[in-house]
Amino acid sequence: MNAGSLRPLTVSLVQGDTRWHDPAGNRDYYGALVHGLSGRGSDLVVLPETFLSGFTNETLGNAETMDGEGIAWLRALAAEAKAVITGSLVVRAGDKCVNRLLWMRPDGTFDLYDKRHLFRMADEHKRYAGGEQRLIVELNGWRICPMVCYDLRFPVWIRNRRNEAAAGGMDYDLLVFVANWPAPRRQAWRTLLRARAIENLCYCAGVNRVGTDGNGHPYAGDSAVLDFLGEALVELGPVAQLATVTLDPQALLAHRERFPAWMDADAFTLL
Repeated sequence: MNAGSLRPLTVSLVQGDTRWHDPAGNRDYYGALVHGLSGRGSDLVVLPETFLSGFTNETLGNAETMDGEGIAWLRALAAEAKAVITGSLVVRAGDKCVNRLLWMRPDGTFDLYDKRHLFRMADEHKRYAGGEQRLIVELNGWRICPMVCYDLRFPVWIRNRRNEAAAGGMDYDLLVFVANWPAPRRQAWRTLLRARAIENLCYCAGVNRVGTDGNGHPYAGDSAVLDFLGEALVELGPVAQLATVTLDPQALLAHRERFPAWMDADAFTLL
């Protein structure tokens, strides 16, 4: 594996208490939290799922547009922070709404990923359209695969594979999950983040919200960054807080060399 193009990556988690159906309030709130990261040297800042509205099925009244205020604000915030900022928004795309993750760069360019797996137990599949394409982006030589909340439960969609053309030797080196994952299911959140890191031989970062939403659902946070062994590099509690950690590419590549489980993986194709 060629480690030369992978540089240490500094990741900041923004675990906040999202205001319900209040985009202006959330812009002020999350903007202040991101500004609080000044001086930490963040390369990547991760916000929760639907951080401008909360996880809502009232899509039409809470949807952003791609040329609207929410996207413009996120673009300006990334430029100010001099870091990539990611999180998801409710976005109107034509005649449908999507739960859309934005990967916003400081230069104003961005990539997007529409949540693939829609949480039917909350009727998300009746209000949103699901995505069709997995996203892999690059930062500091790292290949990063961002996902949204319920995607965490579907390992086939997430599966990492050997990629000789990539500096890290696999499709991606870091998984990122943005979420509104309620407290009653927090054990599944904590367990599956670890499982995804271990089985995919990668670092894994998950950012969840805290507080109680407009539907009365409580959130316990539990945002974390795990290494490739599932060990926590940082793990947050049930209150709003920030955390920053720098990921070591050498440790990752050394683990892949001494424990090449990818060589015994089953072959399959997603249709």
